[in-house]
Amino acid sequence: MILKAENISFAYKKNKPILKDLSISVNHDKVIGLMGDSGTGKSTLCKIMAGYMDNYGGTVSLDEKPINKKGYCPVQLIFQHPEKTMNPKWKMNKVLSESWNPPDELKDIFGLKENWMTRWPSELSGGELQRFSILRALNPKTKFIIADEITTMLDAVTQVQIWDSLIDYCKENDIGILAVSHDKDLLEVISDDIILFNEINKI
Repeated sequence: MILKAENISFAYKKNKPILKDLSISVNHDKVIGLMGDSGTGKSTLCKIMAGYMDNYGGTVSLDEKPINKKGYCPVQLIFQHPEKTMNPKWKMNKVLSESWNPPDELKDIFGLKENWMTRWPSELSGGELQRFSILRALNPKTKFIIADEITTMLDAVTQVQIWDSLIDYCKENDIGILAVSHDKDLLEVISDDIILFNEINKI
């Protein structure tokens, strides 16, 4: 299975595109690193590829077919700031079960503690919340993960733990990963191939 974005163009302001004729593809059995500076349009591309935006030029496809916009999206985007993606009025067990109910073994792999389940998002750290975000995205229907600077705010030890767990799970379950970051050292460790954002964005 291949996730493709082809000839993507987008502008927040008329005549000021931040994406122009950009094309990228991700194989289901690969971790592709996308490296670029902050503020260049990487996050916008992530949202387009995961179906969060539709007012763009170009096409996004899975195996040459448009992604179905109804029901669960097989391309899941994990954001840099997990607290912005969670309902602050829901306890963590509901935040997680909104997507699916992962087995206890998988919760253990990603370091989720049982006593976190009855807490509010505001009672957990960024690293703890990000573990929930990742696990929510690993619904069995997921075919691709887009990870947008997901460990930028975390300490080095937590970064390694999260990436090791995520990559192991995705390789075992045939899930492709687009890892988006400005951190060259990180991408060189986790990626099969690295693409430079400014080389594919034709601005």
